Amino acid sequence: MPTAPYLRDPLAQTDLTDWGVIPTMIEGESHTSGKLIHKGANGESECGLWLCTPGKWHCHVTRDEFCHFLQGRATYVHESGEVIEIIPDTAAFFPKDWKGVCTVHETVKKLYMIR
Repeated sequence: MPTAPYLRDPLAQTDLTDWGVIPTMIEGESHTSGKLIHKGANGESECGLWLCTPGKWHCHVTRDEFCHFLQGRATYVHESGEVIEIIPDTAAFFPKDWKGVCTVHETVKKLYMIR
């Protein structure tokens, strides 16, 4: 019988894995870390907790991603000019091939699902 992976109290999580620096930085040095809740057998989907420190970078979403931002502030600006302001308790869906610039103003923590 399959199990249902879960994460209790995501805001209190501090035991995160270092996922490195964002490779497409424009300004600063955004450092990421997180905790994987589930990854599909063939890597086709994953979900987890993601933390990112302040900075600005080029963003290209390569697979559909749903995010629920729990803390921090960020601005996502699509290449078309559309602006998404992220504050705590913001949910957003970024479709595959979304491209733009992300600026993290205050360290963000989010739950995400990629498919």
